[in-house]
Amino acid sequence: MTAVLTRRPGLGRIRVRSAGAPLHAFCLAFVALVVLAALFAPWPAPHDPNAVDLSQALAGTTADHPLGADAAGRDTLSRLLVGARASLLGPLGVVAFSTVLGVAVGMAAAWRGGRLDSVLSRSTELVFAFPGMLLAIIVISVYGEGLLAPVIALAVAYLPYVSRLTRSLVLAERMRPYVSAYQVQGHSPLAICLRHILPNIAPVVLAQATINFGYALMDLAGLSFLGLGVPPLTPDWGRMVFDGQTAIQHGYPLSAVLPCVLIVLTVVAFNVVGERWADRVARRTP
Repeated sequence: MTAVLTRRPGLGRIRVRSAGAPLHAFCLAFVALVVLAALFAPWPAPHDPNAVDLSQALAGTTADHPLGADAAGRDTLSRLLVGARASLLGPLGVVAFSTVLGVAVGMAAAWRGGRLDSVLSRSTELVFAFPGMLLAIIVISVYGEGLLAPVIALAVAYLPYVSRLTRSLVLAERMRPYVSAYQVQGHSPLAICLRHILPNIAPVVLAQATINFGYALMDLAGLSFLGLGVPPLTPDWGRMVFDGQTAIQHGYPLSAVLPCVLIVLTVVAFNVVGERWADRVARRTP
């Protein structure tokens, strides 16, 4: 998407923003619907997501099963709605852990500097060199399948991205006059960082967190597809793709295709919302 050049300064940017507004509104509404489905599950589900009915195995769309059924006769719509909870809970844990620890590490490295900054920077570089998915697979092989092990592993893998962003933001804030003024007044470094610097950098960090949420959702869905994520009976979009492989071979792809579509749309929606938020913060920051 390109802006139309005009003689009035800034008009091109205004047109770009207005053109991207419908996409942002759609993504924001989609994110809200997915979050509501996760919060209120299993209430909206028309059937028990784990109820097996072999007489309805690989059933097409009917009045009782609007989106069909999988190879075990479980209602696809119910599993999609209930699966939103597990599919979003894991990425939320990844983003929460990585953001809190990453902000703490980045802020300490930027404020203290010197040897502490070098040690923390080298440590994060070591994590950069290790792929997050591989780390998660190793952790799962040691502690077994479940949601906690991959969440912790991916949080460790995402931590360097947040810490480096925080470090650069805090270094820029330390050069501002208000930080020197608070230091002269006798405020402690912890108070300055938490009460004054953190609120200033929070919008950018939160925007990055929304983008990381989409990546974490995709990674956890990939682990569930490999059979390394949630337990088999837990409704999860990645697990549904894994279970739907048999249905695809028999010509009933809905039980596998629909969770793929939801994963892609959710990742794109969170990325668009996060980038839009970061763009607004960048325009408002002097």
